[in-house]
Amino acid sequence: MTRPLELDELDWRRVSPKYVIVDIVGLVVSGLVACVATAVPAFTTKLVWLWSAPVVVAIGFIVVLFLTPRRVRSIGYILRADDLLFRRGLLFQRFVAVPYGRMQLVDINRGPVARALGLSELKFVTAAASSGVTIPGLPAAEADELRDRLVALAESRRAGL
Repeated sequence: MTRPLELDELDWRRVSPKYVIVDIVGLVVSGLVACVATAVPAFTTKLVWLWSAPVVVAIGFIVVLFLTPRRVRSIGYILRADDLLFRRGLLFQRFVAVPYGRMQLVDINRGPVARALGLSELKFVTAAASSGVTIPGLPAAEADELRDRLVALAESRRAGL
C-alpha cells in the first residue's frame, strides 16, 4: 500500500515577498471604495447608527491587511514529474494538481503595481474550468521561464496521449 502524500513535507516554491505590497495596495483601494460606499447612506441621511457599516467594513479590511503577509507566504507551487501542484490559503486551503498534458493555455499578466515591482502573475487553464490556476507574485524572469517550461511539458505530454 502506498503512503499518502504529505503536503507539508514537500519543498514548496514560494512567491516573491514583494507580492505583499501588491496585495496590500489592492486591499487598500478596495477598502477605501467599500468604506466610502457604505458611508454614503449615513452621510446623506444623517442617521448616526448608519455609520456602523463603514466602521465594520474598515475593521474587516484592517484584519485582512494584518493577515496578508501570512496569506502570501501560504502561496506555493511544486513542479512534479507529471503535474504542477499549487496551494494557497490559510483558513480555507486549496490544493490543485494540474497534469501537464491537460494544460491548454499559459498566460502571463502584469498589473501596474506588480510591474513596478518586477512581478508577474502566471495563469494556466485546462479544459475543466474549475482547475484553472493563477500563481501571483512571481518575479518576471521566473514567470517567463516557468511559462516556457510548462508549455514545453504540456506539448510533450499531449503528444504522448
